[in-house]
Amino acid sequence: MEGEGMEEGLLTGRYGSPNQTKPNRNGAGADSLTDNLNVPSLLSASPLTPVLFFSTFVAVCGSFCIGCSLGYSSPAENGIMEDLGLSVPAYSVFGSIMTIGGMVGAILSGKIADLIGRKRTMWFSEVFCTAGWLSIALAKNALWLDIGRLSIGIGVAMIYYVVPVYIAEITPKSHRGSFASSTMLMISSGFALMFYIGTLTSWRSLAMIGAIPCVVQILGLFFIPESPRWLAKSGQEKEFEASLKRLRGDSDISEEAADIRDYMETLDQQTEASFLELFQRKYASSLIVGVGLMLLQQLGGNGAVAYYLGSVFEQAGISSGLGLQVTSCFQIPVAILGLLLMDRSGRRPLLLELPNLKALTPFLALTGILVGATAFTIGLAGIPWIIMSEIFPMNVKAQAGSLVTLVHWSAAWITTYSLNFMMEWSSAGTFFVFAAISGLTVGFVAKLVPETKGRTLEEIQASITHFM
Repeated sequence: MEGEGMEEGLLTGRYGSPNQTKPNRNGAGADSLTDNLNVPSLLSASPLTPVLFFSTFVAVCGSFCIGCSLGYSSPAENGIMEDLGLSVPAYSVFGSIMTIGGMVGAILSGKIADLIGRKRTMWFSEVFCTAGWLSIALAKNALWLDIGRLSIGIGVAMIYYVVPVYIAEITPKSHRGSFASSTMLMISSGFALMFYIGTLTSWRSLAMIGAIPCVVQILGLFFIPESPRWLAKSGQEKEFEASLKRLRGDSDISEEAADIRDYMETLDQQTEASFLELFQRKYASSLIVGVGLMLLQQLGGNGAVAYYLGSVFEQAGISSGLGLQVTSCFQIPVAILGLLLMDRSGRRPLLLELPNLKALTPFLALTGILVGATAFTIGLAGIPWIIMSEIFPMNVKAQAGSLVTLVHWSAAWITTYSLNFMMEWSSAGTFFVFAAISGLTVGFVAKLVPETKGRTLEEIQASITHFM
């Protein structure tokens, strides 16, 4: 009853009556959502300040580290196996053990971000990443390689969660998609850097390069503000106003601050939700969307193929060096295109159309991988994380974020570990399976995923309860 009262409070008073017209699943009526929910369009004129840009840049340095970690194992494969005498199964453990670390980091990510704040969580995660890269660079045997990769997995999992959340909480609604999609741009940049430089330098030097963005973020975090929404939730009123003022510059923050306070006061009527309370009916829509997108993102095979892309090219009779360099050249411009489209076309159109491109290309190795990588980079690679950061209310965001991130890394481990066995069974059959899952993704998005473009976090979270 208390939880129902809280949800009703979200949609009454400042947010309008719950009996008013609600947006449907396919986003119809989204343009009139502000009127239906009676929420002022307070962020549409919010300025883009240097502090906002710099804060986003520092945050997405963590995303660059993610890209480096995802792109490292493929170009380093031959060098590591030759220098340390690793067998194919031993290298498969090295390639996939990052996902085990990811599961551990996923369990910790939401709670840590709520407990110590978004900034400190980013700092904490980069300590793991930096230690992991150094362990790999200095490794003398497989044990230290695996320890380093495991440590990176723990750090990267926390970054995957906290960076989109931090960016979503500091940016105006009219630019949130573009700013949040910069995470995918930086992931693609790190990925492309590893693929390209990995064909030109040793695996130890490549690991040292991977540590650079970690150090940059650690230093940059000293100069950016904490998330104002987290500060408001934590009851740090003076710090909340100071943070919001830094992010918005000389503009009047009174209305935005009042809106955030009202929302947090409504959340305060209910105690912090436990993990089991996350499975209540009122959170069902958010949970299905978040978990479903993460499962489909990974079961489509994109992450697993990226880990062993050099081997995939070699099996197709293509030089691994050439294939990796061509792929790396595509990644950054495609990510920039995704960034430009995010707040223009919205999330749903990119998720609906682009998986079809991948589903049509299981036949030609290089062309298929390039088209599939293009579609994945613009669509499924980053948008599920953006939507995850938008749809969960603050009182369950920690638990929901940990669960969604855990699902992501668990599915990543399944596909990463099983890919070599699937390729031995049938290389063509493997990609037909991935193409079929991509087709399922289109149906899932069409039926269940709402459009979040151009809406404040409070609007999204107040309305999504009624999508189911």
